[in-house]
Amino acid sequence: MDVTVLQGPFDPWKLLARREREVAGRLAGGTGAATVFVGTMRDFNEGDGVSAMYLEHYPGMTERYLERIRDEALRRWEIEEALIVHRVGEMQPGDPIVLVAVWSAHRAAAFEACRYLIEELKRRAPFWKRETLEDGSSRWVEHNTPG
Repeated sequence: MDVTVLQGPFDPWKLLARREREVAGRLAGGTGAATVFVGTMRDFNEGDGVSAMYLEHYPGMTERYLERIRDEALRRWEIEEALIVHRVGEMQPGDPIVLVAVWSAHRAAAFEACRYLIEELKRRAPFWKRETLEDGSSRWVEHNTPG
């Protein structure tokens, strides 16, 4: 489970703990840093209140893209492990959407690789967002919010 796209809610902290147990033997003593990013749905965007969001993706294509950026991070930085979990489907404000975690011997590589993964995911991953506004109307999100 290095890259996973889930339909429905997830608990990022339980998934993180499970992944740490899975790789504990391999990482024992070799990591001095873990960096974690959890993104949640906001109740506003572009000056409007948002009551719900639907996130679409292309199964297979999306996972391959996420695997590609994970592999790039493993090549570019001295990291031991990286995890990406992303949710699709219907969600409400406050729901976790994405979990990115990176393990490394040193904090600089962990921070840099984690930031790279979330920024690349937000910039180019094949996800499409449809927001439901507080007034009941809906719209497709054309641009992601800058980091």
